[in-house]
Amino acid sequence: MHYTFNFPGLAPYWKMFLDGALTTLELTLASTVFGLILGILCAIGRRGSRPWLSALCGVYIETVRNTPFLVQIFIFYFGLSSLGYTMPAEWAAVITMVINVGAYSGEIIRAGMDAVPPGQIEAAECLGLSRVRIYWHVVMLPAFEKVYPSITSQFVLMMLMSSVTSQISAEELTGVANNVQSITFLSLETYIVVAFLYLCLAVLLKALFWLGGVILFRRRRIVARAARAGGARPRLESSGRTVIPGGTA
Repeated sequence: MHYTFNFPGLAPYWKMFLDGALTTLELTLASTVFGLILGILCAIGRRGSRPWLSALCGVYIETVRNTPFLVQIFIFYFGLSSLGYTMPAEWAAVITMVINVGAYSGEIIRAGMDAVPPGQIEAAECLGLSRVRIYWHVVMLPAFEKVYPSITSQFVLMMLMSSVTSQISAEELTGVANNVQSITFLSLETYIVVAFLYLCLAVLLKALFWLGGVILFRRRRIVARAARAGGARPRLESSGRTVIPGGTA
């Protein structure tokens, strides 16, 4: 069997592919920002001193993590419309993605916070750091640094999972591909192009997260600079600054 590829036949629809890719990126960025905020709050709630709040966060996380994403999006789009609460497909997609990624990132961040040694917190208290500075500099930043690769992978995975939103007619990349292939009957070429665009979006997101890590985790650069300066370990002052031989950061 011989098959002749006809990629030029998709050229008139390049703008549709571009709009779909931009919609996918918008859905991903919105779910990343709000899902990360929700995940941080859930991680704090699960480790908090209020049992009812910890239990509530636990129920939310386990419910979302143990139900299919497709079922969740159907509940928000079709289920709520049955109750009289209608919303655009893109809004339903964003809300479902935020809820989903919030549960997964919350558990990842909680694991990172649990990995912070108690002695590190006690040492910060002995240095006289305030509770806010301890929670941010000693607990949250080191914990987030530990799990940052997992968080990055989770958000890239959510970008790929956004293709499921085409089932509720969201005009993201896969939804556009379905429309194009139904017009041109070039199914193989269409989905090869879409796979390539998803690959480009994944690389772009990883680059953005890498840049965010460089900006956010200054301590990593300080430790690396200290190692290059002669292997001396940096020390933490009571003011919260990290001091290395030959300079202060």
